[in-house]
Amino acid sequence: MQVTLAGLGCGTAATITAEVREALENADLLAGAARLLESLPEGLTSRRTCAVKPREIVEALLASGSEHACVLYSGDSGFYSGARGLLPLLAERGIEARVLPGVSSVQYLAAKLGRPWQDWCLRSAHGVDCDAVEAVCRGVPACFLTGGALGPGELCRQLAEAGLGALPVTVGENLSCPEERLTRGTAADFAGRESAPLSVLLAEAAPISPRRTPGIPDGEFQRGSVPMTKQEVRAAILGKLSVGPEDVCWDIGAGTGGVSVELALQARSVWAVERNPEALELLRANRERFHAWKLRVVEGRAPEALQGLPAPDAVFVGGSGGELPRILQTVHDVGPAARICVSAIALETLHTALERLTVLGYETEVTQIAVSRCRPAGSLHLLMAQNPVFLITGVRP
Repeated sequence: MQVTLAGLGCGTAATITAEVREALENADLLAGAARLLESLPEGLTSRRTCAVKPREIVEALLASGSEHACVLYSGDSGFYSGARGLLPLLAERGIEARVLPGVSSVQYLAAKLGRPWQDWCLRSAHGVDCDAVEAVCRGVPACFLTGGALGPGELCRQLAEAGLGALPVTVGENLSCPEERLTRGTAADFAGRESAPLSVLLAEAAPISPRRTPGIPDGEFQRGSVPMTKQEVRAAILGKLSVGPEDVCWDIGAGTGGVSVELALQARSVWAVERNPEALELLRANRERFHAWKLRVVEGRAPEALQGLPAPDAVFVGGSGGELPRILQTVHDVGPAARICVSAIALETLHTALERLTVLGYETEVTQIAVSRCRPAGSLHLLMAQNPVFLITGVRP
């Protein structure tokens, strides 16, 4: 048996390559999704089997007795297709296979717009989770294959809620078909709007701040009357949490967003939980000020407001409202492997954090940070002490 894995392009005969068309004409069995089988040109074999999952396709091929089978994929067979899962299964059984590329919807859209696409960030939201905000924060345009629950409207809603409602976007619907439509606007324009089932979304790059080490000067934040974690302590917190570029973070009791912003400039996503109305306003203002779009603002009181958030890799607790034991229990239940850092200025908070983390099975460490800053006094310079802060960290063994 010889099997050809063929990309059919954008779904119309016009985008099927000559090489793929020849493979279809020579095939004695065609396998793939129902919509692909129904869209094929006339004159091909009537032996067809509807199968999508790799193991289903292998079973169908083995049962068919076919000598020249063709497995169909939409777009390009090497771009978010099932070919990646099918090829190892065919190799395990010693079945000879070849892969023929097709014209992907990304290529087609770029050509229609007259733009190169080699620097785009490419993502699939077709039946899988997709973080649109993370994708547009990479400094280049982001192109999304969409489908199912994550259509252009839902992806644009993500962008608008992150403060990127003004971001320019283009939606391509029914590409290469008679009903083809290209529409330009902003993420806010398309948020929640219905589009064709299989559409492509191109979002321009979000404005981002230059990467820098943790510890943004205090004076660069909008502060109001809400307390803020100081520069030196923020830098230490990020070090204690060992935040990496793929980490999901929680900042509980986020205040003005000093720590939230620092986390958002380092991590994959940050969920900042706060209940003070003034602090919530400052959180959003500082998110925009530092282009920290990966910072999601969650209004509410912890631990109730933590329900439904993605499991964290790192958690900072800057304010607990007297609910620290329940908050730590929730973190343990949702993200048992998460690294935790609690800040405390009261000895009672220090005692509670240390006790609860120990009971929950974390390895703990306590660090005290006492910072003094120089202030001029006439011709002299005096050191003025800041409030000492305890950082209590918990890591699972």
